[in-house]
Amino acid sequence: MSNSRPRSRRDAGGGAGAAGRDELVSRSLQSAEHCLGVQDFGTAYAHYLLVLSLAPELKHDVKTKGESANCEKYGKVIPASAVIFGMAVECAEIRRHHRVGIKDIAGIHLPTNVKFQSPAYSSVDTEETIEPYTTEKMSRVPGGYLALTECFEIMTVDFNNLQELKSLATKKPDKIGIPVIKEGILDAIMVWFVLQLDDEHSLSTSPSEETCWEQAVYPVQDLADYWIKPGDHVMMEVSCQDCYLRIQSISVLGLECEMDVAKSFTQNKDLLSLGNEAELCSALANLQTSKPDAVEQTCILESTEIALLNNIPYHEGFKMAMSKVLSSLTPEKLYQTMDTHCQNEMSSGTGQSNTVQNILEPFYVLDVSEGFSVLPVIAGTLGQVKPYSSVEKDQHRIALDLISEANHFPKETLEFWLRHVEDESAMLQRPKSDKLWSIIILDVIEPSGLIQQEIMEKAAISRCLLQSGGKIFPQYVLMFGLLVESQTLLEENAVQGTERTLGLNIAPFINQFQVPIRVFLDLSSLPCIPLSKPVELLRLDLMTPYLNTSNREVKVYVCKSGRLTAIPFWYHMYLDEEIRLDTSSEASHWKQAAVVLDNPIQVEMGEELVLSIQHHKSNVSITVKQ
Repeated sequence: MSNSRPRSRRDAGGGAGAAGRDELVSRSLQSAEHCLGVQDFGTAYAHYLLVLSLAPELKHDVKTKGESANCEKYGKVIPASAVIFGMAVECAEIRRHHRVGIKDIAGIHLPTNVKFQSPAYSSVDTEETIEPYTTEKMSRVPGGYLALTECFEIMTVDFNNLQELKSLATKKPDKIGIPVIKEGILDAIMVWFVLQLDDEHSLSTSPSEETCWEQAVYPVQDLADYWIKPGDHVMMEVSCQDCYLRIQSISVLGLECEMDVAKSFTQNKDLLSLGNEAELCSALANLQTSKPDAVEQTCILESTEIALLNNIPYHEGFKMAMSKVLSSLTPEKLYQTMDTHCQNEMSSGTGQSNTVQNILEPFYVLDVSEGFSVLPVIAGTLGQVKPYSSVEKDQHRIALDLISEANHFPKETLEFWLRHVEDESAMLQRPKSDKLWSIIILDVIEPSGLIQQEIMEKAAISRCLLQSGGKIFPQYVLMFGLLVESQTLLEENAVQGTERTLGLNIAPFINQFQVPIRVFLDLSSLPCIPLSKPVELLRLDLMTPYLNTSNREVKVYVCKSGRLTAIPFWYHMYLDEEIRLDTSSEASHWKQAAVVLDNPIQVEMGEELVLSIQHHKSNVSITVKQ
């Protein structure tokens, strides 16, 4: 819908366009009510502005009481108002998805001049408008959260007050200071709202309420110290710029700082002057002794990419696996190089020779992981290796260059492979016309918990591009699953009956669009009852893709009676026979997924079910045979 006001017949002087205008107002109200969630607050706000601009009568209705004796005959916006609340929290799960909390990754040092930020921290001044928050179901966040402040009111919005709505987008940010009640790590400001539908009825999206809404999460970044304690105050600026609720300039004012500020007002002018001179001298001294600032790069990463950087077992596992492969290839490469060198000496008739180290060809390692990956830099530390990265964004390339420089790599060590190929379809090709890859790293599992599309086709091509003894990582993947009873998954996947829709039978129509697989799940916090032990469902062999089967039947022993409603699944990725990565582990940056049954099945302990697994072109379906 356009932001410009449509011309009605009344605008044109006809005065007979009320019916058409009322219909447009009604549609806009419905659209606004549909999208009014914390994550869609800006959209809802825009719709309400549009409603009021389309209906001149409503403008009279927002006058103060007593200003118009007939104001009761005009309509009202529902919901009438919203009160937005916040709370400062400690939450390890939010922290690992929005702050890089380590300085070294598998022997690679992350320099201070590379700053990683999540999109939720992007500035208002950026050209691209990005939501300044993320959303979480805080009641189900893995590991839970700790309240560091009391619940506090951020703002109240009256949807029936046109002037107030207009001023929201233009008013200066409000400054808020909230006292800390419990010590901990300041990770985020959690936000929810209470909708006042009318004078009597309200609706809360608090994490303590069981609603369809998630809570808005404003991650805290760029603090020198995130540890806060009672006596401190969490300071922030709140505004509604760009129709987004923005919480910015988050800082901590400690008790010591408050005392220092109070003392400064009691000092006399001479002492203040002396203090300023001392500060000036200190600043001049720093100018004389400090080194020139290094090139700084702010690197915006998705939350899953930040969680990946924080995943220590992932990077340590890859480093060990790559080292083993390269060590096994060294003797073969040494003999091949020496034979070639001897033949060249005999044909040239010279007796001069270089050292073996100088004449060795490098190992070629290609990383085609999705998004930002430091694996090529790690590979570069493992000897005479020529690593190739597939990152696409310029800011990611600059960050990797700075990381390489900080770890004393020559600039030419790391290559960005997309600069050498015309498009992504040509990604899997030889590094040189007469060379083959020693290691190819493929991204097999999406962060959502599903298998990457066309991964087996990529594996088949990669297999043909490996030198003798070269490896694809991971070499094979095992898919695991278990039977569960989960009313939560059932209710979130489809409309159940007519009771919750006030007797309206909308389920047959809405459920036509339901998706059989739920993604981005956290099994560790999913409300469910396990009805079986984990069982292997599927094997994907990337080194020998022709051995994979498209159909398989698996017997599952029921160890607890209940209603089978879903089959969650996850993966074990084997870099080799000894090194394994688990996508359901606590450190995993991957989420899990689940097949949700259309009709739950009553199962009894001791019963044996047969699951039919079908795998076709990276799509997996699981059905229960009865």
